[in-house]
Amino acid sequence: QVQLVESGGGLVQAGGSLRLSCAASGHTFSSYAMGWFRQAPGKEREFVVGISRSGASTDYADSVKGRFTMSRDNAKNTVYLQMKSLKPEDTAVYYCAADQRIWPRREATEYDYWGQGTQVTVSS
Repeated sequence: QVQLVESGGGLVQAGGSLRLSCAASGHTFSSYAMGWFRQAPGKEREFVVGISRSGASTDYADSVKGRFTMSRDNAKNTVYLQMKSLKPEDTAVYYCAADQRIWPRREATEYDYWGQGTQVTVSS
């Protein structure tokens, strides 16, 4: 069992930056690929980025490539999402998720554990 807690969301102006964190409980954090997803009101939950167990590989959605950076610190049981050049269309609840595989997947149904989400609002 893995419990995930996101933090770092908030209100930011377009062009600004935010850093999200996701802290995981348990002693097997490094056994999970991790992903960030987001869901805007009235829209489906969408894949943002995933990272492999070791942190050596990442996979970004085209919409955030070059602006967002995902990283992980297995010693701290934490993953991060650094978001730059934010746009109003990035406004959503952001969720981190854990997947018991080596490589991250893009499908939300593949993930085993989810956090409660953190709201990111980008004003124009």
